[in-house]
Amino acid sequence: MRRIVLLVLAFVVLMVLMAGIPGFLNFLADWYWFSALGYDTVFLTRLVTKVVLWSTVTIVSFAVLFVNVRIALRGIAPDPVIIPMRGQQPSLDVNRFLRVLTWPAAGLFALMVGSAATGTWLTVLRFLKQSPFGTTDPIFGKDIAYFVFTLPALSAGVGILTTLIVVSLVLVTPLYLLRRDVVVLHRRVTVEPSAQWHLAFLLAALFLALALRVVLIDVPAVSYGTTGPFVGASYSDLSVKLPALRVLGFVAVFGAAIVLWGARRRQLVRHVVIAMVLYLGVAVLGQITVSATQRFVVVPNELVKETPQLERHIAATREAWGLADVQVRDLSGEARLTLADIEANAPTIRNVRLWDREPLLQTFGQLQEIRTYYDFVSVDDDRYWIDGEYRQVLLSPRELNSASLPTRSFINERLTFTHGMGLTLGPVNQVTQEGLPVLFIRDLPPVSDVSLEVTRPGIYYGELSNDWVFVKTNAREFDYPSGEGNVFATYEGTGGVPVSSLLRRLVFSARFRSMKILLSQDITSESRVMFHRRIQDRVRKALPFLYWDGDPYVVVAPDGTLKWIVDAFTATDRYPYAHRLSDGTNYMRNAVKVVVDAYDGSLQAFVADPDDPLIRTYEAVFPGILAPLDSMDEGLRAHLRYPEDLFRIQTMLYATYHMDEAETFYHREDEWQVPLTARGENTRDPFLRHIIMTLPGEEQEEYIVMAPFTPRGKDNLSAWIVARNDGPHLGELVVYRFPRQRLVFGPTQVVNRINQDTEISRQISLWDQRGSQVIRGNLLVIPIEEALIFVQALYLRAEGGRIPELKRVIVAYENQVVMEETLEEGLARLFGGDGQATRPVEGALRQAAATAAASPDRSLTELVEAASAAYERALQAQRAGNWARYGEEMQRVGDVLRELQQEVGADLMP
Repeated sequence: MRRIVLLVLAFVVLMVLMAGIPGFLNFLADWYWFSALGYDTVFLTRLVTKVVLWSTVTIVSFAVLFVNVRIALRGIAPDPVIIPMRGQQPSLDVNRFLRVLTWPAAGLFALMVGSAATGTWLTVLRFLKQSPFGTTDPIFGKDIAYFVFTLPALSAGVGILTTLIVVSLVLVTPLYLLRRDVVVLHRRVTVEPSAQWHLAFLLAALFLALALRVVLIDVPAVSYGTTGPFVGASYSDLSVKLPALRVLGFVAVFGAAIVLWGARRRQLVRHVVIAMVLYLGVAVLGQITVSATQRFVVVPNELVKETPQLERHIAATREAWGLADVQVRDLSGEARLTLADIEANAPTIRNVRLWDREPLLQTFGQLQEIRTYYDFVSVDDDRYWIDGEYRQVLLSPRELNSASLPTRSFINERLTFTHGMGLTLGPVNQVTQEGLPVLFIRDLPPVSDVSLEVTRPGIYYGELSNDWVFVKTNAREFDYPSGEGNVFATYEGTGGVPVSSLLRRLVFSARFRSMKILLSQDITSESRVMFHRRIQDRVRKALPFLYWDGDPYVVVAPDGTLKWIVDAFTATDRYPYAHRLSDGTNYMRNAVKVVVDAYDGSLQAFVADPDDPLIRTYEAVFPGILAPLDSMDEGLRAHLRYPEDLFRIQTMLYATYHMDEAETFYHREDEWQVPLTARGENTRDPFLRHIIMTLPGEEQEEYIVMAPFTPRGKDNLSAWIVARNDGPHLGELVVYRFPRQRLVFGPTQVVNRINQDTEISRQISLWDQRGSQVIRGNLLVIPIEEALIFVQALYLRAEGGRIPELKRVIVAYENQVVMEETLEEGLARLFGGDGQATRPVEGALRQAAATAAASPDRSLTELVEAASAAYERALQAQRAGNWARYGEEMQRVGDVLRELQQEVGADLMP
């Protein structure tokens, strides 16, 4: 028997070692990584908390389980089970065998419970370091922190307690059956006195644990109920379910007393059945009563019954999702745009985004990837001061795709081709004569035509960098291609983890499962290994307590280095009464901005919302890793923006929760929606755009992200929402509402008007023939003063080609729709001075030139030349967006043409 036990123990130890050694090596690799990054506080805090939890819960669990098992095996079995063995082996006394297994069995289950408890490490830390919200819930009068921080910890504690009781019952009940202390005969269960009190105490403890769960967990959880038409405690919950739960808690305590009374009277089984039936009966009756109350009392009078609860739900949702502070401004809807308005909003016009990300990504890939192993993963939208002008730009980093290397070997993938190189950057609205984007920064190494320059173009950390590499090795490190050859360089930064000893080489060899790391002579004590290089993975690893925006974006810092900025959120699913997303989240704040250096991978986290209770709690849990936003470099702060993921959620919620009166909300009288038509009539996607513009009532242009609203089921525009990004206004949400009694065309209606325009439809049909494809860009909604203009770019791509060219721009305002080669020409047709447009002026100039050619008078030729020169200057001002200069030059053209008309008597005016 002892030999069998020893064999079992040896097998268990061997399995633990086999599983533990790789885990220990990965643990060391993580420790090296966190230390090199400077985030060892996160690593140690998590480690120490897990160790303390594991050891505490394991020791307590072992003590509880061991004591229970030993109690069950106490004394001599009245009718022991003896198993005869073959040959001359002595018979096996099952009772003695079980006594020997007491330690390992209790230890194994205790380890399982302790390991499960380590998953609650962050819950425990948040509970211990919690910060108050300063807001109380309307039902229990407790601070919201109780629901967010305390309840999860209580739930975990009650869960561990219940697990220990259940596991104890699972262990001791078979023992009593084997010892014949519990006998099942002819459907009758007989429990001997030796087992009666032990089982009774365990079962009573189970009922008390149920009572704790009901009172401590289930009663407050009524605030998350979904019985009514919203999230939160409904009328039925408050009037029926809450009292029923309190009764159920009392019944559970009463059930524990019944079980103990049954043990005293030696009728344990009968009393256990009575307690269970009583508990389940009250629970089921409570559910039935709640359902009946909801159906027969609430539903016929739902608005009257649920109005107070609905008001709480609206208020909680607006507070939890940051909608309570949305500024609302009403527009008259009576404004009529003129040339003066266009001129006054020249910065907005100058930054209208004609290039969509998808066509531009294809164009970048064809023109600027240079080599097959470079990839442009995404196009980011940002703004810079370039040559003294505030410009909106689109940019994309050129990352290395190791999967596309012509020869994939250890040296190529891990030592030589280690990083991407530079980026491509251009304005959102400028186009070459061939219909291609104008590039301010291009080529390898990056060449800049403007004041913005890249001084350190190496990209070792990016959206595509998901492999591990070694730098500072004896192998030559590829930098960038040059003509027929290549340029090599040596890494000069401090990124990565030093490989300074044989132990570290062993650890990383095991971590990456490559013996070549141990055997390679190119890797030296000066070498450094870079891993977790993908931005999304890197920030999640370093800051595991945050949630992340899905779009990291690259920034050219003032010193010419490349930085990644990632928005991070604090979130919970425990905010009472608030609306939930599909994953349960019902509270979110953009509390942290993270900056990652593309060259060395250094990571800095800045608190963007110091008033958020969750981030204050995390600052207490992980001291020293979160810096105040004021300490961020001012040049980088100028590139912070409102996260698109959060803005998209808030926009979706505000479409309903702008109705803050319960009756209006209940009837959905003024519900909005985000327009679904964003490209053409067959494409449906969210409508969200960045733009530089001067907001109504403001004096300075700024970088914003906006989305329009239409009434639910209608196409006309109701309002538009803006998230501000610049300076002290970062994070402010503003909604501009149109009068409900006035029709303002929405995106779908404008798309329909474009499709119905015979000239535009005919031209598109001619282009969209065999051999070419027309790509319709996103329909842009451009607010100007209190009115709107709509802009849509048309791209032409050859069949089989991958370089879309911008060929036409459609501009719509109220009932007018025009299509021209440039935005400036389209605006000139709509708002040209005194109704003059570019092409009628061209005709007048041609007529004047013909008249001057037929006349010997030299002054006529001079007048024509003056008109032509003024016209050319007007076109230049038009392309630059300088509408004031454009108006002045067009006025000169008109003056000269009138003078010519007086000289020759011909009708030269357009």
